[in-house]
Amino acid sequence: MKRAIIVGATSGIGRAVTTALLRQGWQVGIAGRREHLLNELEAEFGAENVVSEVMDVTQSDATLALDRLIARLGEVDLLLFATGVGHQNRDLVEEIELATIRTNCEGMVRVVDHFVNHVKQNPAYNAQHKAHIAVITSVAGTMGIGTAPAYSATKKMQSTYLTALAQLVRMEQLPITLSDIRPGFVRTEILNPDKEYPMVISCEQAAQYIIKGLAHRRRVITFDWRYRCIVFFWRMIPRWLWERMTFVRN
Repeated sequence: MKRAIIVGATSGIGRAVTTALLRQGWQVGIAGRREHLLNELEAEFGAENVVSEVMDVTQSDATLALDRLIARLGEVDLLLFATGVGHQNRDLVEEIELATIRTNCEGMVRVVDHFVNHVKQNPAYNAQHKAHIAVITSVAGTMGIGTAPAYSATKKMQSTYLTALAQLVRMEQLPITLSDIRPGFVRTEILNPDKEYPMVISCEQAAQYIIKGLAHRRRVITFDWRYRCIVFFWRMIPRWLWERMTFVRN
């Protein structure tokens, strides 16, 4: 039986991946801020398959909750950081921007680095049994989107941080595989329900793309094919031109 820990399992993509892995026979440790939603998953799939811990990744005790999940599960094969917040914030409300940074940047670093150090110190991980760490970032990290500055910047930071970690893992010869998961528009709580978004997919569809990519241990997982094409051409736009493309709203 494979074991995973999913941080941010209470809603959205994290919940969809949790449900899909459980149906495939995984044992899953789930973490999130909303205890009643964690309890719902435990009740649905059974305590023998699901263990949970309340966790707020912006707080220093998040690592203690992670340690408790590891202690209850044993050595896990996959850590998925699915927690994330994002807002359109054209008025640049300070607390919205700072809260986005605390969750997406500080929270990710806190959880991921703690797990990397756990793997580093644990002889159960080796060349034959590598830990897999995955983070849900976004195609929004490709360029800064004017309506969502903090969200765009934090997603870029996450991807850059994973690139640096991938290099560090090779330097230190650590038994770790890293995956950067970059979805396009997925129907989650992050999307504004009053807006129309192009090429939106469901959380369940996103989960299938993620699980397939993780199974192949892909370093970068962008989905679907339409967004792979968009990102390819997006990167070719000069910065000066992008900054003048004020019709970009979403």
